[in-house]
Amino acid sequence: MPDVLSAPLVVEFPFTRSLGPVQSAFLTGLRERTVLGVRADDGTVLVPPVEYDPVTANELGDLVEVAPTGTITTWAWNPSPRRDQPLDTPFAWVLVRLDGAGTALLHVLDAPGPDAVRTGMRVRIRWAANRTGAITDIACFEPYESEPDGVEPAPHSGEFTDPVTGIAAPARLDYVHTPGRAQSAYIKALEERRTVGERCPSCRKVYVPPRGACPTCGVATAEQVEVGPRGTVTTFCIVNIKAKNLDIEVPYVYAHIALDGADLALHGRIAGIPYDQVRMGLRVEPVWSEGARHVDHYRPTGEPDADYDTYKELV
Repeated sequence: MPDVLSAPLVVEFPFTRSLGPVQSAFLTGLRERTVLGVRADDGTVLVPPVEYDPVTANELGDLVEVAPTGTITTWAWNPSPRRDQPLDTPFAWVLVRLDGAGTALLHVLDAPGPDAVRTGMRVRIRWAANRTGAITDIACFEPYESEPDGVEPAPHSGEFTDPVTGIAAPARLDYVHTPGRAQSAYIKALEERRTVGERCPSCRKVYVPPRGACPTCGVATAEQVEVGPRGTVTTFCIVNIKAKNLDIEVPYVYAHIALDGADLALHGRIAGIPYDQVRMGLRVEPVWSEGARHVDHYRPTGEPDADYDTYKELV
């Protein structure tokens, strides 16, 4: 049995979205040290505000200003802050119901330790020195000795100079990936410029990359089968937007490729041919990068195109 591999892996996606009038007012308000909520159909003030009533689904727009002070409704201690979290020292995740609000806001509390945090604790906002119109304009909450003021939330127009109309919300997941026995063998074979799959003992199909079990029959697979190296383009797309940290000029073609002997198409980049000449049925072969452990791209072999009936089940 080959050694099982493992490696750190990062999945990151910088999501960018536009804002409607309610979210725009909320984030612009934070920039101006003002916390806005929205009144729901039943009179509850929702903070953070939402654009549609969670019960009736009616559109909401009755904005009100709430206080920068509030009460912790629940909390959890974080002893080991991670990259890009609000504080770089241990802190508490807290749900805070701001004075005048009917719902709680998730943020962090700067406290010396878990013994200094409790449900019902009074806190206030500590504003960031540089505010841009984001939830991080609230740097954190801090302890604040006070009593609820009982003041009703004040109506607010939601109008500000230079409103925030869009935000970037980067999402990132850092983890250690362990591919398992079957994929470890697949990766090790790639180091030798070979592509291997595994055959299902029941349906006899060969799956590449292997998963250690047949996705159709659900039975374990162990019989290793070398496939390719040549294959057939079953379908493809033309990429016109350049990806971050990917040194490939657009446009380029990404395709599903059925390697000879495989019953599942894998994906790869097509090069060595103008992008507008790539087609279904094109016969291709791998091109390996010098010193790399994977195929860099696939190029045409010069063979006649494969007949559609030979790969139609893999489209």
